Amino acid sequence: MSKKIALITGANKGIGFETARQLGKQGVSIIAASRNKERGIAAVEKLHAEGIDAEFLQLDVDNDAEIQFAFEFIQNKYGKLDILINNAGIQVEHGDWGVNNTPTISEKALRETFDTNFFQVLKLTNTLLPLIRKSEAGRIVNLSSILGSLTLHSDPSSPIYNSKLFAYDTSKTALNSYTIHLAAALQDTPIKVNSAHPGWVKTDLGSDAAPMEVEDGAKTSVALALLEADGPTGKYIHLGQELPW
Repeated sequence: MSKKIALITGANKGIGFETARQLGKQGVSIIAASRNKERGIAAVEKLHAEGIDAEFLQLDVDNDAEIQFAFEFIQNKYGKLDILINNAGIQVEHGDWGVNNTPTISEKALRETFDTNFFQVLKLTNTLLPLIRKSEAGRIVNLSSILGSLTLHSDPSSPIYNSKLFAYDTSKTALNSYTIHLAAALQDTPIKVNSAHPGWVKTDLGSDAAPMEVEDGAKTSVALALLEADGPTGKYIHLGQELPW
């Protein structure tokens, strides 16, 4: 098949949905994954209304059985996967972003956050990797955050220095490490692996206080999903600019 196939997790709303829309407008066939069936189907209907080739896939990234089903579904229908965008993620901590909750964070919050934002991303990606290897130009995009940057967190002059929600931030740091290691493991293949910082975007997570619209928040993921052969791999990118780890 010459047409590119993309799986996007958390594609029923926000940045995930907009990423699906923008990729679909560029001729990519979209597998819109969502843990909520009704919202996922509704999202696909919206994509269809814009002339986009899309289908819904029930996929809760925390559900190992659904991850295995996703592999079997894609293998049986397409035989390959060109683009994987690990967009789904959670933040269980509540309160002001401008706080440091490190001394009070619970083990439960840490485990819940890491399960979804790190461990299950690894499980899904590694499960689907044999299908991505069959692509002529596989692309893996891990939705990170600038809040995963150790360099910026350790710099008192950086804009994120006073924002230290420990579970969320460190889960994204761990995800960044996975990006680096997986890119190195695949360096002799056509597959490219990158971390994307979408920006502070008006979503359920980002809130209405965010300065960026969803359309702009999806641009980094879309660009990394469509990288040319000479594009970067193992990098941490926001709107074409490299961020410090």
